[in-house]
Amino acid sequence: MSDLTVPRRALGAMIAVAASLPGGAGAQGSNPGGGEAWVTSWAASVQGPYPIGNPSAQPNQSFAFPSPEAGARDQSLRLILRPTVWGRQARLRFSNAFGTRPLVLDGVFVGLQHGGATVLPGTNQPVRFGGQAGVTIPPGGDAWSDAVALPFAEGAPPLLAGRKLAVSFHVAGESGPMTWHAKALQTSYVTAPGAGAKGMEEGEASFPNPTASWFFLDAVDMMMPAGTPVVVCFGDSITDGTASTMNGDDRWPDVLQRRLHAAFPNRVAVVNAGIGGNQVVGPAEYGPQRPFPGGPAALQRLERDVLNLSGVTSFVWLEGTNDFSRNGNATVEAVTEGMRRGVALLREKRPGIRVYGATVVTALGSTSAAHGFPEQDQKRRALNDFIRGGGTFDGVIDFDPAILDPTTGGMRPEFVPDSTVGGPGDKLHPNRAGYLAMAMAIDPAALLPGLARP
Repeated sequence: MSDLTVPRRALGAMIAVAASLPGGAGAQGSNPGGGEAWVTSWAASVQGPYPIGNPSAQPNQSFAFPSPEAGARDQSLRLILRPTVWGRQARLRFSNAFGTRPLVLDGVFVGLQHGGATVLPGTNQPVRFGGQAGVTIPPGGDAWSDAVALPFAEGAPPLLAGRKLAVSFHVAGESGPMTWHAKALQTSYVTAPGAGAKGMEEGEASFPNPTASWFFLDAVDMMMPAGTPVVVCFGDSITDGTASTMNGDDRWPDVLQRRLHAAFPNRVAVVNAGIGGNQVVGPAEYGPQRPFPGGPAALQRLERDVLNLSGVTSFVWLEGTNDFSRNGNATVEAVTEGMRRGVALLREKRPGIRVYGATVVTALGSTSAAHGFPEQDQKRRALNDFIRGGGTFDGVIDFDPAILDPTTGGMRPEFVPDSTVGGPGDKLHPNRAGYLAMAMAIDPAALLPGLARP
């Protein structure tokens, strides 16, 4: 078992394995003779139906979606998202996982965001489904689009790093209950109900309503050199990014991705599969009629949110805080057994995947009513002992000491103030500085397939 908390060695080790990555360390999208494959560049684990969830900094949604039961009605959404690698072609996955009626989408476009709800002129590309302009997704289902060319990404120019896509689509009729990802920490845009198909427009006049969530879209693939590594960061609100900066892209997986990009430009994808409030083993049931703010339990969503993504090579699991809260009340034995089962499923379905356990950070003294009590912390420390020494994982990412104030047992004071909306913070979720410290505690090289162990 490897220890990933040796960042001083990271740069040298990353350079040493450059040749083992497709295209080498400086490649920008070519892999002569190696072929190409779909790679998930961005994802947002779905939950629902709206409005059940834990959004952050959410504007008033009643003008965009007056009736949660009706959902979106003859209107267009323009979702803003940041790919972690860029290819010459993309494809999109739309989900109706928690819908109760068929979802009809048409007028789908993808282009570069210019600013706000505007699309950079000349980049907006139409998206097809089986050659058709629209698709009907049954309740509980999802649908991949056809490949769509991204002329602006040909050769993956360096200036695309950190740029964002605008994915626009029209909901024909009423969607009914909406599958969504509550905590985007990214502003997207919605037309008024009844506005019709507006995705082809490059301007922002038709998209007056902001939202801090993503709806229906849950994955974007890029065509990349075969073997491009994909790291999935899986967990709860501390992976989803609660208390990080709105529109700042500074959750710990974001910082990790930028560190990897610095050494291997456009060579490693990092996907965030966190859901605020998520648990390893609870709730026992989840669905449109039995929703839960934290989304489906980890063991219920591994298939859709990890195994059904493209090209996954590494998996980082940071979870357990909510299982031990007053909302979860799980035993340490239930959570450790759940993790063993989850890891076994991953290895069975995806042979060769590298699975890493991340230690759970302290919530002792939290102002949240469900968190911060001594028994929760005792269980957290026992879970961390299991992660560090249980032999379940291929390696350990030790986040705990990066956040812990050893004099109090709680979070270090500089990590407490909330970076999203200001204010005192809750001593449960690290702020931007805390997420930065977590990401800097990782040895990125150890996540890359083919790396020789130090």
